[in-house]
Amino acid sequence: MKCTSCKTLAVKNGKQANGEQRYYCKNCRKSFQKAYKYKAYKLETNALIKSLLKEGCGIRSISRILEISNKTVLSRMLKISGQIRPMNFTKLGCKFEIDELWSFIGNKANVTWITYAIERTTKNVVAFFVGNKSKENIKPLIDKVLLLNPSSIYTDKLNIYPSLIPKTTHKRFRYCTNLIERKNLTLRTHIKRLTRKTICFSKSKIYLEAHLKIYFWG
Repeated sequence: MKCTSCKTLAVKNGKQANGEQRYYCKNCRKSFQKAYKYKAYKLETNALIKSLLKEGCGIRSISRILEISNKTVLSRMLKISGQIRPMNFTKLGCKFEIDELWSFIGNKANVTWITYAIERTTKNVVAFFVGNKSKENIKPLIDKVLLLNPSSIYTDKLNIYPSLIPKTTHKRFRYCTNLIERKNLTLRTHIKRLTRKTICFSKSKIYLEAHLKIYFWG
């Protein structure tokens, strides 16, 4: 039996309580069995969870489709997002749009905001954060964009932006954020927890951040 991780030969290592043969890999020191009854152990499960999260399925929907528990879906979502690194955008002199999108955390009385920046040509998300629309929260995102020496930064008329973005770079006029506003609609269509007029919303900030990380960069 070949190891599922390093593909070297493994040896028999006793049996499970249900009679399933277990194997042990001396190379990577992992213990495993040839087949698992619980579908969460299948190698393709993480890839399926990632795809379904991007296609508008909620946690309970994924649980029903893959026949695994809600808690397993949530824990796998955190694990997958932890392996994803933010986009390393290094091109200088580009044009960016920044906007905010509201959602809920915990209950529908607790409104939170997702603020993010996209590059106009590629429409790639270069940075985002989840939290209140305050100067302290928005500044790190603006600073990250400014490090790319942008030719223009387009925003809406939120009164925080003029104090954070140089006047020569900052652009605010009608329809200047059309691309990112359209991106907002796409997010609400593709991410169940952001859909308007639904019972679905994030129970915790970490799950919302994990879902966005998977959608933007996964």
